[in-house]
Amino acid sequence: MRFDAEKEKKELGERKVDSKEIFDGVILHVFRDSVRLPNGDITGREVIRHVGAVCVIPVTDDGMVYVERQYRYPVDSVITEIPAGKLDSPEEDRLSAAKRELIEETGITADSWLDLGDFYSAAAYSDEKITMYLARGLHRGEQHLDKGEFLNVVQVPLEELLQDVMDGKIPDGKTQMAILKAAKAIEMGL
Repeated sequence: MRFDAEKEKKELGERKVDSKEIFDGVILHVFRDSVRLPNGDITGREVIRHVGAVCVIPVTDDGMVYVERQYRYPVDSVITEIPAGKLDSPEEDRLSAAKRELIEETGITADSWLDLGDFYSAAAYSDEKITMYLARGLHRGEQHLDKGEFLNVVQVPLEELLQDVMDGKIPDGKTQMAILKAAKAIEMGL
């Protein structure tokens, strides 16, 4: 990479002075921190701490992708997403979590897994890191949805999903990113 991350962190980094948890939820934990800026001033930061998550783009040998249609309460809409879920703990192996989420939500197992990298959904106020995977060599089985989880699983051609991303029809950030990265990885023969 063309950037010297350590040098930039010393130059631009903020140092935590104080931290207070202001909300302790099941999924989210919100903190109000005081930080020292590079110029020495002190300011506040509200930060959402998250255990972390994974997402999977399962692609068949003929270029079909299993996606989910799921209602999302915060945006009051049914949206298209790829299988995903939070880690059970910060120490959980991310690939194991991805395999678990794929079989729970779709009933699919895969022979081949490619790590597509990490995605920060909202780095300005959250530390949630989502690791993206491409799954191939798929085998259908039985879905094992969590209690209170409702979704429809459908197959869509990868090319159609790419167009949907470009047309703004897929608003979910992790899904957009994984579709683009998976398409490029497949094009490159990875």
